Amino acid sequence: MSENPNNNGSSGGHGAKGVGQPSSSAATAAHLRRFKPSFGAKISYVARIVPSYSWKTITRRVPSGPVHLIVVLADHFEPAIMPQDGRERAPYAEQERRLERWCMEYPLLANEFRDSEGRPFQHTYFYPAEQYDKGLVDRLADHCREGWGETEIHLHHGVHAPDTAEKTCETLIAFRDALEARGCLSYLDGSGLARYAFVHGNFALANSAGGRACGVDSEMQILADTGCYADLTLPTGLFHWAQTAKINSLYECSLPLDKRAPQRKGRDLRVGREPRMFPLIVQGPLQLDFASGKRFVRIENGALVAANAPSMRRWGLWKQAAISVKGRPDWLFVKLHCHSMDPRHEDAVLGEGMKSFLRGLVSGARQRGETLHFVTAREMVNIAQAACAGREGNPGDYRDYRLKRVRDCRAWVGNGNSEAVLKG
Repeated sequence: MSENPNNNGSSGGHGAKGVGQPSSSAATAAHLRRFKPSFGAKISYVARIVPSYSWKTITRRVPSGPVHLIVVLADHFEPAIMPQDGRERAPYAEQERRLERWCMEYPLLANEFRDSEGRPFQHTYFYPAEQYDKGLVDRLADHCREGWGETEIHLHHGVHAPDTAEKTCETLIAFRDALEARGCLSYLDGSGLARYAFVHGNFALANSAGGRACGVDSEMQILADTGCYADLTLPTGLFHWAQTAKINSLYECSLPLDKRAPQRKGRDLRVGREPRMFPLIVQGPLQLDFASGKRFVRIENGALVAANAPSMRRWGLWKQAAISVKGRPDWLFVKLHCHSMDPRHEDAVLGEGMKSFLRGLVSGARQRGETLHFVTAREMVNIAQAACAGREGNPGDYRDYRLKRVRDCRAWVGNGNSEAVLKG
């Protein structure tokens, strides 16, 4: 199943068919109508975000002095994506070709642009669990081990019919274990259950899209039970049913995790109060753009797409969102998202559009009073937790604060888990 972002990252929900299976134009049209927001849905979307946006604009400002910018790119990484019909999948040979080309060309792009600590720009590759293929995941894992990012979990489900809690749990556990076996995931303080970050396909986290593209009210509890430490789904695509009124925030869910859409309400992360409710919600910027030059106002949601490539003007909007841990306003968190395997958006993620943006971002950072930190999802959450614990100084020092990529086998021996020790 693949998402089909439009010119500002909005997505219809899509199912999956076997490789090469045909679909009728009538079925495709009906499928798209099901997921196309109505006028009423668009009004509801605006009514949700504008009050929150206005309040954030009044109460939160970017500090006037030097700031640290912690930047993550959540890549909805789908080698099988078929932009013309999201219900289909590309032939396997095409998936291999796309992935191999990415693994060859991305290092050539990213190697030139490094942050304040010499780290190249990173992707966090959220690979779709329902599209798991051992060969493709092995190749992606090798790419990540070479220093170009980390792999986490993505899931599309409940598109043609609502999914069940049991099936969702089964799918997540199977894919979590497959990634763990390839050294892709992390461990809290080096021990225990494998941990992962998550992005919901079609943005319908915890059945938040009116029953579309999910069906599992208790999904957040399932994520917590299976080791998810953070969700990076939000903000949604443009005019999407699942968009929350709470925006531009890092927070813990304050509603019961087994209820529908507990991410609708939350307690902001704050210095002096370490988080206890996982998965944490890590939102990207959601801003009103009054200077796009294309229309009176545009909604900026941090999506890197062909019609809205990354730029220094957009960087200013992402920065203005001032997403931070309360009490540490000089550490700003910027979570962007993309579909790098979608051929339509190549320039925005791999071509001159991205190259020009990264060049301006890195070369002008000192003049803008910015210290850049290119991180993965895991590293961003570690830095946020360090801020909550009152840690100071260089946020880059806390990339491995609690979630470790390497398991400490001694900790497992202490827990009496001999099987886990053997796996370690």
